[in-house]
Amino acid sequence: MKTFTKTLIAGAMLSTALLTTAAQAAEQKIGVVDVQGIVRSLPQYAEIAQLVTGEFKDQIQEVNSQTEEYNFLLQKFQRESATMSDAEKKALEDQIIALQKTLQEKTGPLQQDMQRREQEEQRKLFGLVMQAVNKIAADGEYDVVLNRGTTPFVKPEFDISEQVLEQVNKAQ
Repeated sequence: MKTFTKTLIAGAMLSTALLTTAAQAAEQKIGVVDVQGIVRSLPQYAEIAQLVTGEFKDQIQEVNSQTEEYNFLLQKFQRESATMSDAEKKALEDQIIALQKTLQEKTGPLQQDMQRREQEEQRKLFGLVMQAVNKIAADGEYDVVLNRGTTPFVKPEFDISEQVLEQVNKAQ
């Protein structure tokens, strides 16, 4: 009988605790924002690729000209190898291999540098968006703002993405 009473009391306390938690959750103001969607819709996002390409223009041109030379030498080897002497073939093969190695040495670091610069510029945009999210959350007295990418379903009235986008555009 004592065990039954203890179980009943424990169940009642647990029910009360769950109802209290549910009531507190109902009082919270929750918003959802599509951060990546906002960043992609900003005009600066489209300009990042042009900016980075402009910064690395000389290196890109150098790689492109070496790529053209490499392709030309390959085509020449394919066309003329039947009529070349062994020494000419060997010299052309060595030239092609050296150019291929040079291209690999330049292309990898160039791509990494360009990607790093793009990410730096994108981080700046994410910073602007996060400032806007913080302002909207503070002004609207939101308790929680979730990222849309992590939320499988949300009612449209909880989505504050348009407000954040307007705030970002005002801030610029």
